[in-house]
Amino acid sequence: MRLANVANRATLVTDDSTLQATAGTDVATASNGQFGPSLAGIYEVWNEFQTWAETVEVATSEASPVDPLHLGPPTPEPRQIVAAGLNYGKHIDESGFDRPDELPPIFTKFVSSLSGPLTEVNLPAGGHTDWEIELGVIIGSRLSQVDEASAIRGIAGYTVTQDISERVLQLRGPAPQFSLGKSFPGFLPSGPWLTTLDVLPDKDDLTLDCEINGESVQHSTTKSMLFPVGALLAELSAVMTLFPGDLVLTGTPEGVGLGRTPERWLQPGDVLTSRITGLGELRQTFIAN
Repeated sequence: MRLANVANRATLVTDDSTLQATAGTDVATASNGQFGPSLAGIYEVWNEFQTWAETVEVATSEASPVDPLHLGPPTPEPRQIVAAGLNYGKHIDESGFDRPDELPPIFTKFVSSLSGPLTEVNLPAGGHTDWEIELGVIIGSRLSQVDEASAIRGIAGYTVTQDISERVLQLRGPAPQFSLGKSFPGFLPSGPWLTTLDVLPDKDDLTLDCEINGESVQHSTTKSMLFPVGALLAELSAVMTLFPGDLVLTGTPEGVGLGRTPERWLQPGDVLTSRITGLGELRQTFIAN
């Protein structure tokens, strides 16, 4: 199942060949108001919704074209956005840090940075804005002190995310300002929709690709994670409670601008394309502030 946010309405995606040629079925209409129209409430009853969607998705024949400009974030009102750093070995090497033993560094991005898959992003004046493609995990059930298997069962689905980062603010001062430096407006594009794990040939081996103006800057696979999704969620749940609709970013592979020699930053006019196999793609155009 693929579930999209189309103009703030939950929509089952029935044809997702490309971001530009997508069709979907409005959930509230198809369910006679049982679910939707917003996505936020659906995550609170995820198991019931998934059971319904598995039967309706095959039978529906009333799909309509989806304008990609109307796609919003697939979890538009998360209680929490949790992000992991240093979860890929080569990214740790390019960043100059030691490898974490038990849990990667954890920070947050504020909800006001969240956006959909096709956007324009203002570059902060005087900043150094960087890219970080990441697998995003949307939570489907409350997770507290769970093991890895239970954590996986508590996932609603995966999505593509970009942890856009402004490095000057992030690294300024006596201690790093990770959350602030990563939370400017539009600094968390996500989407283009939620994809449930059952439709993925191998949920643990998804290819991540990131391009700037068609030039490849990041290419890796989620099997290179030091802390796979289940292990990461279990470790998080030992400390905090993850709620339905929460968004967890799982770290970025090597190839970010900060790790290059010379360092490289996003410029006005740059087009950043981020794609993960089986999940779709994001596209951001950057403009001067």
